[in-house]
Amino acid sequence: MAHVTISQQFNGPPNSGNGGYSCGVLAAFTAGASRVRLHAPPPLDKPLHVRECAAGGFEMWDGETLIGTAVADELTIELPQPPSLAQAVEASKGFPCYEEHSYPTCFVCGPQRQPHDGLCLFPGPVDSWELLACPWQPDSSLLDPGGNVLPEFVWSALDCPGYFAAVGQAIVPTLLGELHADLRKPVPGHAPLVVYSWPLGGEGRKRYAAVAIATEAGEVLACSRTTWITLT
Repeated sequence: MAHVTISQQFNGPPNSGNGGYSCGVLAAFTAGASRVRLHAPPPLDKPLHVRECAAGGFEMWDGETLIGTAVADELTIELPQPPSLAQAVEASKGFPCYEEHSYPTCFVCGPQRQPHDGLCLFPGPVDSWELLACPWQPDSSLLDPGGNVLPEFVWSALDCPGYFAAVGQAIVPTLLGELHADLRKPVPGHAPLVVYSWPLGGEGRKRYAAVAIATEAGEVLACSRTTWITLT
């Protein structure tokens, strides 16, 4: 059994962990592409215990409350051509929540966070809501000694951009239910990256989207499929 703690810095809603970051913390116990499901909001600044399941995979617990489950699972997804960095910069100007945001201090997409304190990913439509994008210049605090973005922050970046693609212009209160990610290659932090996302439909209260991280040259380094649960 191992223990992990999600710091207040990595919040999504004010009193719980950002979904992508929390999934990344648990995914660190698996190998390769992984699918992480959140069963309850991850608490902040509190030791959580992680244990291996007899049937495979890992579980993260807060006392008697199951927070998340993770299993190794290959991700198969069709990737559209990445937008250019210039397109991503322009698209970010159309981010719909600069002024009104459900979670303005979210570690990934909160407009009240500064680049040294959050990821500051603000995706907007490229030409339509069928493809969103924003630039990302990772802060040095997010990097390992080799200059690559630490995996838990790659998972973070593969989270919130999917929300805006999933709900489109109908911004509604929604929480991450599942994040299925494939970190294909190291994500270098020395140059700007393009984070882009697109919708994958939905059913009932569920909405689906995909997210990818690419270099300025268009090489996809990581991608994800996200499942979102609307609260209303």
